[in-house]
Amino acid sequence: MKFKIPENFNNMTLREIFQQVKLPKKDLHHLNMSKDITINDRLARLADTVHTNDIVYVPTPDEKSNYLPSYRYAEVKYEDDDLAIILKPKGVKTHPNDLKESNTLMNHVIYTIDSDYVEPIHRLDQETVGLLIVAKNPLMKKILDRMLEENDITRIYRANVKALLPIKPQTIDMPIGKDKFHSNKRRVSPTGQRAITHILSSQMIKENVCQLAIKLDTGRTHQIRVHLAEIGHPVIGDPLYGDSTLRQLSLESYKIELQHPLTKELISVSLDD
Repeated sequence: MKFKIPENFNNMTLREIFQQVKLPKKDLHHLNMSKDITINDRLARLADTVHTNDIVYVPTPDEKSNYLPSYRYAEVKYEDDDLAIILKPKGVKTHPNDLKESNTLMNHVIYTIDSDYVEPIHRLDQETVGLLIVAKNPLMKKILDRMLEENDITRIYRANVKALLPIKPQTIDMPIGKDKFHSNKRRVSPTGQRAITHILSSQMIKENVCQLAIKLDTGRTHQIRVHLAEIGHPVIGDPLYGDSTLRQLSLESYKIELQHPLTKELISVSLDD
């Protein structure tokens, strides 16, 4: 990883910086033993202090992703040295279930992006279209995983549901677990994992159709679909949790916003960009 030190990190040691972004202790130890770290092209250690606009290089583990290239291009909405935001088309799986699969989003990404390591930070259902974050090295993957876990990444979704009137903003805090009668379904269950979905706003886009803006605090499988069905407004076109007979799920990952953990630049990408 190579990055310029922002004002936020002025006069901090590299160790303090990586502790602040919560890099696991095991990786900190490996970096502490590294002889390849540089500050402004000079060899350095984690104990060295950096200043605003210094250029830091930190080696990353030599890991490669196992996705077969699909020889199809992915649509890249944002990319820097450490991460990318990709548009996932409807009907395409996020990643393969076995190493022989080659027609998922990650197969397209490994073909498109100039990196041997590309791993998704979150998942989108196969019928959901929209934005997805990909890490381009193992250290950034661990940092972004922690950011997602601690809700430091904003994910806004849009969903169309049937309704006679706009649906009021609300927070749905209901645990989600597996449906014991249907292996591919989830359901609200007191023994499930905590799941929090915020309906931020809504608007009627045509008669009896309301479009919701939704923010996730957690990322359980089918979370939005389960929660909206539970309050009586399943996503239009959902054959699993609604009454649709077609797979035309009206749900999209509309916007992603985060502060780059190392450069502190605001990254904000939406489908309208």
